[in-house]
Amino acid sequence: MHLPPWLAHALRAQRGPIPWSAVVRGALSAGPLLLAGVLADRTSLGVVAAIAAMLAGINDRPGSRRVSVKRIGVPALAGAVGMIVGTYAGEYTGAVTLTILLTLVGLVAGGVSAVGPVASGAGTQVLVASAIGAGMPLPEEGWLRAVAYLGGGCWLLALRLALPTPGSLAGDFRFDGEREAVAAVYEAVAGLLDAVGTEHATDRRVALTAALDHAQDALTGPRLRRYASSAAERRLHAQYAAALPLAEAATALAWAEEAVPGRASAGPRRLAAAVRENTHTGPLPAPNRSGPALRALDDALLRAAEAFDRGRGEDLHTRRLTGRDLLRSVFGAGGREYGLRVALCFGASAAVAQALHHSHWYGEHAHWYWLPATAVFLVKPDLGPLASRVLCRAAGTVLGALVFAGFALVLPRPEGLIALVAVSGALIPVATRHFAAQTAVVTVLVLALVMVGGEPQASASRITETLLACAIVLLVGHLPMPGQRGGGVRSRLAAAGRAAEAYLAHVLRETGRPVLREAGRPVPRGAEPAVRDARAEDTRIEGTRAEDTPTEDARARRWTLRREAYRALAEARTAIALAAAELPALARHSEGTGEIVAVLERIVDTTTACAVHLDDSGRLTPEQVHRLTELLDELGRLDEGRGRVEVRLPEVPLAG
Repeated sequence: MHLPPWLAHALRAQRGPIPWSAVVRGALSAGPLLLAGVLADRTSLGVVAAIAAMLAGINDRPGSRRVSVKRIGVPALAGAVGMIVGTYAGEYTGAVTLTILLTLVGLVAGGVSAVGPVASGAGTQVLVASAIGAGMPLPEEGWLRAVAYLGGGCWLLALRLALPTPGSLAGDFRFDGEREAVAAVYEAVAGLLDAVGTEHATDRRVALTAALDHAQDALTGPRLRRYASSAAERRLHAQYAAALPLAEAATALAWAEEAVPGRASAGPRRLAAAVRENTHTGPLPAPNRSGPALRALDDALLRAAEAFDRGRGEDLHTRRLTGRDLLRSVFGAGGREYGLRVALCFGASAAVAQALHHSHWYGEHAHWYWLPATAVFLVKPDLGPLASRVLCRAAGTVLGALVFAGFALVLPRPEGLIALVAVSGALIPVATRHFAAQTAVVTVLVLALVMVGGEPQASASRITETLLACAIVLLVGHLPMPGQRGGGVRSRLAAAGRAAEAYLAHVLRETGRPVLREAGRPVPRGAEPAVRDARAEDTRIEGTRAEDTPTEDARARRWTLRREAYRALAEARTAIALAAAELPALARHSEGTGEIVAVLERIVDTTTACAVHLDDSGRLTPEQVHRLTELLDELGRLDEGRGRVEVRLPEVPLAG
């Protein structure tokens, strides 16, 4: 018997080795900060700093040090701003005005969260910190609370930058995951080559995309200088760049389903070993040069060997988001729906909490801020399907509250509770593999902080607040909303369509390669200079061959566009998978989108195969012509039938 998707997702957990370096950082984050606050007789500030360190620990995911600066630092800074806003709003406004202000904060934070993972983390901390600032009874002024909050996040970031990791223990402190990430790309290329012509080829191509995304992220990030400042880093950048033509050739081989000699994957594996060990490649086995893709693979291996020796690479083939891109994400369909849903849930939970707080319906209700803060983690769509989050949150809170109630009976105060905070901080990196486990650990940590702050044991109140927040978010999350639902999925699909369009148009235009045209059909937008005019009555396939080969700049641009296309497709796949795991009332809004993204992926794969073949021979094969025509026609039928996703691709100028 198959479980429904929403229940199967709730029971699914991530797997992998224990991140011991993150565990050590977690143990040294919230607990020591709380201890410092108690020893300095500023316990309330220690509690605020510990909360910030806890939230930073949730963002302390695998990746390089450079990536962690953005992943941990930006949300911490946003949380400090939220702390100031919430503190002064709570001090100088009444219940109604405060609720309206928090709702507006939810609208802004939700819209911004649609930009990406870092923006989502920043939005989460803005909302949580504003609720805590407005409701937690603290003697300090708002600016001092914000400084303590920012200090807690920066403390964990400092630990992330300073403490040794497995990579640094091997003798290279400068790199923390970057070298392994680049080596994984070459391993993924080898895996795809081994899978050519088998049923596993598609999965291996997806794995290659994930490896490239991870390596690109690991090498990209804030830096004091504009370019890589050391020879070792420049060499690592060159090794990453050298993997891109190999990935292109391997994808073309997988598309063609050609027989690949067994030794073809040996070269990329030797390159992977050279990256890990920081050594020269040595002799590389030359693959058979019997076809365009195999010749491209051989040429890419030769260029990789040269790049490994020179080490002059700088270009990571990334494109910075422009202001227009950010505005499209925030104010597009996905951002509008995201912001509205977060605003309604955050505002409704704040209104209910204020009503209970001022009516004294069940006591003083001193922790009213728990209700909106809990709703934040339940309503964020990118954190998982709504039903799954609600189930995991409820189960994790009940378990964590019961565990803490048992510890509270036997632990000495405050030293025992401080030790419990340190242990909970150490468990967070492991618990993030499942939302229920993470909730249980965070519940124990928060209840310990509350008790150290001088308040009584509050396990029962914590359970009540969480169950009430679950009910509010389930209700509000399924209310009819203005506009078309599934905005997050539609916006990701639209971004994937734009990226695929740009990649296809570039291959037809910038490579200076053939253009095949069907009479009466428009040419791709921007591809006119490369197209030979055809007479309207002529339905034959015509082609032109450019005399010049693609320049290095054209190839670099092509690789950048291909990376953007595959990354956008992966993000669309993730959004669709999350939407499909919602309850049926929400999941139906994304039905059929998986078929659209699958066709887009095949279009991008075919475009890659065409680019490799154009480099080799200067014109497309009839099979490539036929495949592109079929795929674009299929995409048009799917898009027209659904009427939900706007995907505009240039029509390929070719005949059937």
